[in-house]
Amino acid sequence: MNTNTMAEVSPSIKPEAACCSTVEELINNGDELPQRYIWTDSGKYGPIDLTVPLATDIPVIDLSRLSNAAELLRLRSALTSWGCFQAVNHGIDDLFLDEVRQLARDFFELPMTEKHKYARRGDGYEGYGNDLVLFDNQPLDWSDRLYLQVAPDHHQKLQYWPQNPESFRKVLHDYTAKLKQIGEQLLKSMEKLLSLPEGSFLNKFGEQQMMYARFNYYPPCSKPDQVLGLKPHADGSAMTILLQDRDVRGLQLLKDNQWFWVPSMPHSLLVNIGDQLEIMSNGIYRSPVHRAVTNSERERNSLAMFFSPDPEKEIEPVEEVVDEERPRMFKKVRNYPEIYFQYYQQGKRPIDAVRI
Repeated sequence: MNTNTMAEVSPSIKPEAACCSTVEELINNGDELPQRYIWTDSGKYGPIDLTVPLATDIPVIDLSRLSNAAELLRLRSALTSWGCFQAVNHGIDDLFLDEVRQLARDFFELPMTEKHKYARRGDGYEGYGNDLVLFDNQPLDWSDRLYLQVAPDHHQKLQYWPQNPESFRKVLHDYTAKLKQIGEQLLKSMEKLLSLPEGSFLNKFGEQQMMYARFNYYPPCSKPDQVLGLKPHADGSAMTILLQDRDVRGLQLLKDNQWFWVPSMPHSLLVNIGDQLEIMSNGIYRSPVHRAVTNSERERNSLAMFFSPDPEKEIEPVEEVVDEERPRMFKKVRNYPEIYFQYYQQGKRPIDAVRI
């Protein structure tokens, strides 16, 4: 068995997390669209296309019915085909979801001097800022973000948690607790679908799940056919739960080499598989490639919550999904997210580096 760790297959470039002006500052200063933001890589993922079809057949899964065999089969179909689904009847009140959305808008509408109190510093990833600049030639994302580790509690860096709006910390704490329960429910269902012993996935998360929140702000862009809010990528998490903007469409997903718009259902949660669950499931569950496009007239906000295993635990395909018909597809890895952004900023998929 190959037991390479991620460090053995990672690039030799050490991230310095250099930062330029936020996108909002570029707009406020009246700067012309910098060349660094122009998407010129039309090879692997094609050019930006705002006329792609709407993905009307992304499955909608009723989380209150996951004890039902038919709903479980629908979940399996979603995870093996699209790699994502719209979760409804998830137990979170519609008004609370709208409160979370408003929280994000209120933060990004604060004066720049206030937001900079929580600015990302040094070579860290947490805090307020924009795209990390790791390479001289990387295209930049047309988005600003607030990135926070929200669980476990003792890993929180509260110096980056806004105190304005006043309700920010409490609302985020409550939202994290609700999503943690949903995440555990889904992981148990995913184990059940593969006839795995209970805990086969969940135990990899350690005693306390690693959870990260990324508030995304996509300002209007005068050239939406040339600029991306987020470059094409698959998530480095095990699972991601996304609260989309309820009014402005912006997320596109790649399936069978075709881009699709992802519908926004105001009171659903979009759940997608990340690379680490694709590895643990030996490729049965798929981590979908997606991107965010910009809008010429309206801003857009979203909140992604990433669920990741304990970085000190080794990740590999579980034994029960490896056999002669489906041999092991991935090497054993540790701390998968550590170099994730280095691959992302080069337009590469880190999961390709750990394929056998």
